[in-house]
Amino acid sequence: MKDVKWLLKKWGAIMKKRNRLLIVILMCSVLLCACSNNGESMKTANAGKNEKNRHKANAESTEEADTNKRMDKGYDLPIDARQRKEAEDDCKKMMELIRGIYIQADKGNALNIVLPDETISEMQDQLKKTNNPVIMTGIYANMDNFEGIDRFLRECIKGVSGSAVIYEIHSGGGIGRMKFIFDGADMYVLSVSAGWNDESEPDIVYASYTRIKEWKYTDKGWFCYELCVPEYPEVTEMVDGSCMLRVKPMTDENREMSEKCVLGLAYQGNNILCSDWDAESMKDIDYNGLYEYLYAMKYQEKFEPENYPNGIPKEEFENLVMEYLPITEEKIQKYAVFDKKNQTYAWERLGCFNYSPTYFGTSVPEVTDVRENKDGTVTLTVDAVCSMILCNDAVITHELTVQFAEDGSFQYLGNKILDDGISNIPEYQYRMIRE
Repeated sequence: MKDVKWLLKKWGAIMKKRNRLLIVILMCSVLLCACSNNGESMKTANAGKNEKNRHKANAESTEEADTNKRMDKGYDLPIDARQRKEAEDDCKKMMELIRGIYIQADKGNALNIVLPDETISEMQDQLKKTNNPVIMTGIYANMDNFEGIDRFLRECIKGVSGSAVIYEIHSGGGIGRMKFIFDGADMYVLSVSAGWNDESEPDIVYASYTRIKEWKYTDKGWFCYELCVPEYPEVTEMVDGSCMLRVKPMTDENREMSEKCVLGLAYQGNNILCSDWDAESMKDIDYNGLYEYLYAMKYQEKFEPENYPNGIPKEEFENLVMEYLPITEEKIQKYAVFDKKNQTYAWERLGCFNYSPTYFGTSVPEVTDVRENKDGTVTLTVDAVCSMILCNDAVITHELTVQFAEDGSFQYLGNKILDDGISNIPEYQYRMIRE
């Protein structure tokens, strides 16, 4: 019996020892498994981390390459966050100064609001009180507080780095802020534009940072510059980056003469200002093309050809032409396209069959000098200012002689293009084929 007990006791000890061994073995297996899994997890985590770093590095490399590419091209440049915020805040502050004027303004019913010139002038008067350079978009517009810009540009010509800000009032009542930055070699412009939303609150419309490819500051006070823009093959049509800003103001007399005598004619559709002629040589004037411009000048409204389906009656045509030019009925009939049978003058709209668009044709005539002659006539010195492509404040310079009457009416007596300028412009294309 003792032997049996001893055997049982011995067996229990052995089993107990075996169970402990099994437990130890099991725990070791679990630990080994966990370590193995942890190692695999660490490998996976490290691999994921490395992959993430590679993606980040690639993204940063791509972003840097894109930035360098844009810097080389000069447009759509990245804008410093602080500079953007400053520009947008300044623009909105200026908008707040004219909010009351905008709210009270007559905005009409059109989707694209165009405010009256008087309203835009009132806005400019308000903003110039800030002592910032301010100009409104429009022909013959003067810049208020221009002295700082004039000084900045003259320093840039000397190679002195600096910056200057100009505010521009748009026809819809919004404001553009242009900060020109010169680093001693290259010039850049940070542009921000703000407009009004439906609640008459200012909204930032866009912001851009662009390098200026070329620029010049003329003796007359025009700041002419060409922005870097997308070029072929990025675009299929040419993008014009030419811009012009009048810095030095026109005199009141030059502006008055410009508006009264030359703006209504300009250089498209007629050749009064872009050809040589006088009272003794008037056969080359395009009378049929000229008529609509004289009509608009006299009646202050657009010529409506629908009212003349069979041509312009002889008397009506000749009376208007003779009012502005020293010519007889007989010579008008001889030089113009005239239907003797129906006693009418022909007229056609400008189109692809009778007009080839030119950059020169978009030029604006600007009177730069007024000289009174001994015989009572007045000679106006006029420059053709072209902001498109040519970016030139005097494509041609010509002298236009005018005779004023006591009632304010006037006649054109002759035009002379100076310095062989006529060789620098396209040959005039007549509206209609003349015999």
